[in-house]
Amino acid sequence: MFFDLLRALARIRVTVAYAAILVCVTTAVMTLGPQAQSRIISHASTNLHNLSRGHLGTLFVSAFVIDAGPIYVWLPGLVCLLAVAELMWRSGRLVVAFAAGHIGATLLVAIGLTAAVELGWMSSDVTRATDVGMSYGASAVLGALTAAIPRRWQPAWTGWWIAVAVAVVGIGRDFTDVGHAVALILGMVVASRFGRATRWSPVSCLLLIVGSSFGYLMLANSGLTLIVATCLGLTGAAFAEVVVGRRRDREEASRADALSCGLTPGVA
Repeated sequence: MFFDLLRALARIRVTVAYAAILVCVTTAVMTLGPQAQSRIISHASTNLHNLSRGHLGTLFVSAFVIDAGPIYVWLPGLVCLLAVAELMWRSGRLVVAFAAGHIGATLLVAIGLTAAVELGWMSSDVTRATDVGMSYGASAVLGALTAAIPRRWQPAWTGWWIAVAVAVVGIGRDFTDVGHAVALILGMVVASRFGRATRWSPVSCLLLIVGSSFGYLMLANSGLTLIVATCLGLTGAAFAEVVVGRRRDREEASRADALSCGLTPGVA
């Protein structure tokens, strides 16, 4: 029993290690006073103020400093999301997907914010805004699961998440909402190069349900956003399913015609 548990944990070693570090860091920060906590978050933040001064270490450190409420609220969902991705894609690819979202989305958002401040579209106060946490990386991992979803359900899955991202950006209009959407797309793009995923099991399906629910609440984190994102997400999923379904029907009809004529599809 004990060795079975060890083997299971070894399959999600990156998830376990990251969760353990988050628990240690969060616990240590919480033991400090409010001023010390504020100072740590400020130094770890990947805002324009820090990045423009060459504090590139924040791109790494910020993933381990979480300012998102009690750890027992968000950690179980995060663990499920990372665990299912690690089971499907293995440890190395999980790290690649998470890093692509965390670092890639941060830098792209920073470029956009710099342009907005220079053009006078946004106040310079945004250069010192707090920007720490794992949400960009988690969004990319959520996007990376797209390529692991069974082909039959990929259109609905993709249509749902893209529509949800659009709704969140449209309602929130905050740079973090844009970052989440960018990270989600980056995860989808990166995972398209991952190749074949591991077969789904009952455990991984259960983890997907919990992890994707966490991802959804992470993106749409207010009452109005939840309602609009759900409606638009269902519309996007249905639209994608209809469009791809029609194309699938045409391909199947063409294949059936070729077989009825005694031809093998793809062979002249």
